[in-house]
Amino acid sequence: MTRDKAAPPGIDTSIPSVARVYDFFLGGKDNFEVDRKVAEHALRITPDGPAAGQANRAFLRRVVRSLVTEAGIDQFLDIGSGLPTQGNVHEVATEHNPKARVVYVDNDPIVLAHGRALLAEEGTATVIQADIRSPQEILNHPDVRRFLDLDRPIGLLLFAILHHLGDDEDPRAVAAALIDALPSGSYVAISHFRDPGERDPEGSRKAREVERVFNQSLGTGRWRTDEQILSFVDGLTPLEPGLVPLAEWRPDPGTAAPEQTDTYHTFVGVVARKP
Repeated sequence: MTRDKAAPPGIDTSIPSVARVYDFFLGGKDNFEVDRKVAEHALRITPDGPAAGQANRAFLRRVVRSLVTEAGIDQFLDIGSGLPTQGNVHEVATEHNPKARVVYVDNDPIVLAHGRALLAEEGTATVIQADIRSPQEILNHPDVRRFLDLDRPIGLLLFAILHHLGDDEDPRAVAAALIDALPSGSYVAISHFRDPGERDPEGSRKAREVERVFNQSLGTGRWRTDEQILSFVDGLTPLEPGLVPLAEWRPDPGTAAPEQTDTYHTFVGVVARKP
């Protein structure tokens, strides 16, 4: 374990952060001992946690590339974006369309600090600090209004964020508020922890155990059924192949199928189009 570097002003390193735990899983350096303890606890139950984080990042890249090159989407709203890592949305999008625009949103102040530093020289992306639980605050934020044209189709990215909302926070209503604000022809991409239920009793048991750890350590984390996850895109048209394990959503040609470890079937994704 390496010595932690000094945290940016205003960052409380005594409280674990979902963004920093995810950063640890991706092999990043912007995490602290408290975050690593949570991650290591989870890894004792699902040792393939880092592989799940990497699969989610790869899924994001494929989705963004597909939406830019196949659907003509040139503006993205990435909520719960997490810490900057290689292969960010704006990097993938502008590779295929230099005029693409991206707004990153996260409620963790460390994301804002690092994001602003990363994007200081960029003119195609910005980052704001806001909470998905307040969708109107995001939609009405001046930087969102300045960077994105809400009258044209948008790619709404909700990667690994809705499962950090408890049932009592009505994540379906939160998602609906965001989707309702999008014009026709927009797309919504979601990745979410899944409880496979009776189809995989052992996987379901592990999912519930990891859920218990996350809720004890981070206060958030909900593994939901297929039906619950798909309810977030009610009224939209899912793209093929529908709701599937992350690695199975339009894999790159020639890519070897990953080993189907514990998290393979408990972390899934879907992309849907708003009519």
